[in-house]
Amino acid sequence: MPQEGHFLVVLFSNGKRKKYDVNRLTEREMFLPLKNPAFFRNVSVEQGGHAVSWNSEIDISEYELWQNGEEMP
Repeated sequence: MPQEGHFLVVLFSNGKRKKYDVNRLTEREMFLPLKNPAFFRNVSVEQGGHAVSWNSEIDISEYELWQNGEEMP
């Protein structure tokens, strides 16, 4: 779920929720479109749940989200 300030809140299959700061990626050219709030809000979970994506070129793996996300209560 996209949040203000370019954060994603992700609910994993084990019931844990993590907050992921997408700002850490937006300096890389591939992720520059994520700075656009309207584009950022169009995130979806890829089939199978192994990543979130915005289009065929921009995605973030579940591993990245899990490893670098901040656990939430």
